[in-house]
This record gives sequence, C-alpha cells and structure tokens, in this order.
Amino acid sequence: MRTARRSPLIDRPTPSEPAALPRRAPLSAHHPEPVLDVVVPVYNEERDLEPCVRRLYAHLAETFPYSFRITVADNASTDRTPVIAARLAAELPGTHWLRLAEKGRGRALHTAWSRSRAPVLAYLDVDLSTDLAALLPLVAPLISGHSDIAIGTRLARGARVVRGPKREIISRCYNGLLRSTLAVGFSDAQCGFKAVRRDVAERLLPLVEDRAWFFDTELLVIAERAGLRIHEVPVDWVDDPDSRVHLLSTALADLRGMARLGRALAGGRLPLTALHRSDAEPAGELPDGLARQAVRFAAVGAASTLFYLLLYTAFRPALGAQAANALALLTGAVANTAANRRLTFGIRGRGGALRHHLKGLAAFLIGLSLTSGSLAALHHGAPDAGHLVELATLIAANLAATLLRFLLFRAWVFPARSARRTTGPA
Repeated sequence: MRTARRSPLIDRPTPSEPAALPRRAPLSAHHPEPVLDVVVPVYNEERDLEPCVRRLYAHLAETFPYSFRITVADNASTDRTPVIAARLAAELPGTHWLRLAEKGRGRALHTAWSRSRAPVLAYLDVDLSTDLAALLPLVAPLISGHSDIAIGTRLARGARVVRGPKREIISRCYNGLLRSTLAVGFSDAQCGFKAVRRDVAERLLPLVEDRAWFFDTELLVIAERAGLRIHEVPVDWVDDPDSRVHLLSTALADLRGMARLGRALAGGRLPLTALHRSDAEPAGELPDGLARQAVRFAAVGAASTLFYLLLYTAFRPALGAQAANALALLTGAVANTAANRRLTFGIRGRGGALRHHLKGLAAFLIGLSLTSGSLAALHHGAPDAGHLVELATLIAANLAATLLRFLLFRAWVFPARSARRTTGPA
C-alpha cells in the first residue's frame, strides 16, 4: 500500500504562526565556531582602520576567555581601506574582511551578521570611542544566556562621557524622542557598541528595513517590543572630533525611520511572535499601559483645560490677557501634574513629588511659550480680535501644549522602567 508523500513544508512554521525562539541557555566554551564575532564597519577609514584592528585584536587575545573573530566590513570605501583590511586579514589569525558595493553602516552590519556562524555577534565603531574594557561585560550576559541583546550606554548612571555640548544635547533629545514616541525602555540607541545572540539576529535581521544609521534603533525597538531582554552596560566614551556623521541628514533620516517604524508597529505589520521566547509571556502590540495612560491623560487634560478657561475668564478683566493666561496656566499646571501623577501614572506617596512637580513646571513653561506666543501673534496680526477669537486661539495652543506635555510626562517626568531592560556595571 502506497502512502502519500509528505510535503516538506508541513513541519515548517508558517508566516502567521512562527515557531518561538528556544529558551536561552549558556554557550559552551568548546563551540566549533568562534564564540564571538566582532564586526568593525568602515567607510574610507584608511587612517584609523589599522590601529583600531590591532588594538582590538591585542585586547581580545589578552582578556577574552573564548575564541573570537574580527570581521572588517568595508562598505564601498574609495580610499586604501580595502588594501589595509586585506593585509590585516592576512597577518592576524582569525581576522577577516568583506567588501560591499554599497554604502551604509546598517547594510555592513546586516551582511556581516547574516554570514557569521558565531553564536554571539557584536560590533564597535572604528574610532574606538568606547573603552574596550566594557567589551567583556557587554557580551558576558549573552554568553551566559541571561540576555538576548546587549548595548553600551552613555546615558546611564556609571557611564563616563567626554563630548561637546552639541552632541550631548542631540543625543539626549534623540533618545528622549524615542522614549516619548515609541515608548522605548532602553536609554541609548546610538552608541556604536552592541552585541546580539545569533539565534535572535537570525529572526531580527529580516524585519529590519533600514540599512544606514537607523539600523541600530530599529533593531532595538523591534526586539524590545517583542519582549526580548536587553542588557545595558554603562561605558566610558570619548567623542571623536573627526567624526564624519552628517548630523542634519542623519537626524532627518532617523525621524523618517521613527515614523515608518511607528506605522508598522501600530498597524501590526511586524510578526513579533517570531521573536517570542518559548518560556516568555507574549508581548502586546502596544507599550505597557500606553492606551490606558493616553485615555486617562486625555480625561485629566480635558478637565484641566476647562479649569484653565474658567480661571482665565475670571482673571482676564483685572489682570489683562497675558497675566491672566500665565496665572491660569501656572495654577492649572500644578493641578494637572498632581492629577496625572496619581491617576495616569499611578504614583502614590510623597517620594519624588517635588522632582515631579519641578519637571511638570518645566513642561508648563513650554505650554506658556506656546499659548503666550499665540496670543502675541494674534494681537499683532489682528489687534481688534474679540474675546471669542482669543479663547479659540488659546484652546488650539493649549491642545498642542497638552499633547507635548503627555510626551514629556511619559518620557521624562514619570518615565516607566522597562521590566525587560537590565543594567550591569561597566
């Protein structure tokens, strides 16, 4: 009796029902491949490439207790970088290089990590701004099976950073924007010092679209949203004054990346279940508490707006428009912070109350500038505008200030602590 031939696709997970990742387990020290593959992405780095690779090789040979590999990923360099990379690969055992025809740091990392068979994949920037002493603490949680991804952070307690105010402000604004728009829990998306377990990378890389500077951020956001564990290591970091990153174009590309990724997450277009651990609880499509917080914040905001309008109407005859607006907004801001602290973010007791109110007042100043600026513009452009027009202008400005205040409250005033993020010493 003949039996039907079994389709080879029967045992494979379908796109709608991907198999879960296995439980994390410690890696064996006797792995057939190098345990760690450190990728150095480069573009026109003929000056820094050789000292970087030789210093990295010496550090790993002296301090790393497992077998390792160094991969130079040259993405379309036009100087002597490929020649130097080939020579280093010939001279230093376990050093390799690959050549890509197109630019893009994300493209270099995607290609190098996809080809590697090492169970732990890492990368660092060629300028070695991050102290290499943090490399072993970075990859140790992945080798032990504790975490899925590890990142260096310059913004956590214990980090020591030397850089100018311009880059400091840009970095903090970028990470603050990530926390407020995508509700991330990790502190530093941009530090060029990261590692990931290969079994996780095999699932993550097909989901990451960006091939440039947003690659890191996109990978981390998807991983965190899927419930993977991200370990943070505070690092010592010294800014490279010769950095060739074009800040404006990179910032615009990152903003476009955030918008694209936010739409994909909101629309449920990413198969996050493919990244679940078999021993982990399923991750939701929205950040924990976001919808509930938004509804409660909106309710508090509506009550605050009504309270503000009543106060403004009461103060306006005696104080004038600007003074009435400032006093009404200040009183409403104090009440709004107290109500959101208790009702929206569930914080009770006096611990941290003063700090919360001071930060809430900082958000108030932003709202004051919006509403006062709108009044000034109205009085300048239409000096004969009536009271109803004033009220309509203030309502529109107050709604804009309310939305911004929610983002500031969630990311800065009452930041949520992610249960999936751990921090270790450098």
